[in-house]
Amino acid sequence: MSQTEGARLFREAWIAGVRQHFPGEPKAGYVTPWADTPEWERAAAGSVHAQVRQFIEVSDGKTARLSREQKGRFVAICWTAQMFKQFDDPKPGYVADWPDLPAWQQETDADVFEAIEKSLS
Repeated sequence: MSQTEGARLFREAWIAGVRQHFPGEPKAGYVTPWADTPEWERAAAGSVHAQVRQFIEVSDGKTARLSREQKGRFVAICWTAQMFKQFDDPKPGYVADWPDLPAWQQETDADVFEAIEKSLS
């Protein structure tokens, strides 16, 4: 899968998760279609997809045994690193630690990991 395809998979899983878990109507930026997603966000999504894919591969697929929380935490920390790469002074919400993320975002991050896992099986 190319970097762009991986980034799109990440974005589509993110949007699906937001639509499922966000309480009420999500901000437009949370569900922006791929064609309108900013380049920095596309790059970050592609990088996180690659990190998760590699983690799954070097674990011989045994990541299926991780809890949803562990999967979500991995996505969240990879995303945080990308935000520090993309921005000199990222918004606090972009780099919040796991316990500070809202439940909908934790669930969405776990969904993203599981979507990448599924794409590899």
